[in-house]
Amino acid sequence: MILVADSGSSKTDWIINKGDGERIEFSTKGINPYFTNDKDLVRIFSQDVELKKYADQATEVYFFGEGCSNPDKREQVSNGLSQVFKHAFINVENDAVGSAYATCGSGKGFTCVLGTASNIAFFNGEGVEYSKHGLGFILGDEGSGAWFGKRLIVAFLHNKMPKHLKKEFAKKYNIDREVVIRYVYQRPLANIWLANFAPFLSLHRGEPYVEALIEEGIERFIQTHVIRYADYRNYECHFVGSIAWYFRDAIETICKRHHIRVGKILARPIHELSRFIMENNAVQ
Repeated sequence: MILVADSGSSKTDWIINKGDGERIEFSTKGINPYFTNDKDLVRIFSQDVELKKYADQATEVYFFGEGCSNPDKREQVSNGLSQVFKHAFINVENDAVGSAYATCGSGKGFTCVLGTASNIAFFNGEGVEYSKHGLGFILGDEGSGAWFGKRLIVAFLHNKMPKHLKKEFAKKYNIDREVVIRYVYQRPLANIWLANFAPFLSLHRGEPYVEALIEEGIERFIQTHVIRYADYRNYECHFVGSIAWYFRDAIETICKRHHIRVGKILARPIHELSRFIMENNAVQ
């Protein structure tokens, strides 16, 4: 029995590939080792009903998670998984690797993650070459859910949002300065909280303010991450994540402007990722 997981800060998608060809899909709480300590990792893995049900039957676990590019963080997640899957081979990689397998397969290309956070990597056909531009949700994450949420909140609190949209925003979220300060500066996982406001943009597509903000976020991601590669026009550029999926029209328009060849755009890479793992038997 082989388990494959794609994890972001908000949630983790799992596919269990049983020996008889049956597949089981479910989601659990998101994992990011930069924001989750060792005890919490073990608790999250060990208390989930679905994971516990198949823990003893698992022979291989392939976990691709946000924040797992650092060897220490990969080991941290691997140790947490080993507490549950005691008889399984465990492989932990960064989510960018999983996205590359899901989009590029065995070919070369760029893979961009646009979800709660944002990231880019180049897959050379054998391994992932990481970008040096990512600075996290406080200093970076351009075009991510957290970035859009931050921009919306600032515009709302500074009264720079159109009046009718500000009214809708206030009605939907019921926040003020004190609430924002508490969640952003005093509570953990501020990036997830900020990203929760991004769906407001999807609800108001067509509004000039909304369209301009979406274009700004995607353009900033392209400018900061994609065109920094000298050969960015030579390979397809793939996108994964909820932001990428819902704003795919803006991505295609802006990429065309920069002569970027858009490849796959996936809301969730878990299906293509699981298929790649099963067809190749193991991660390269």
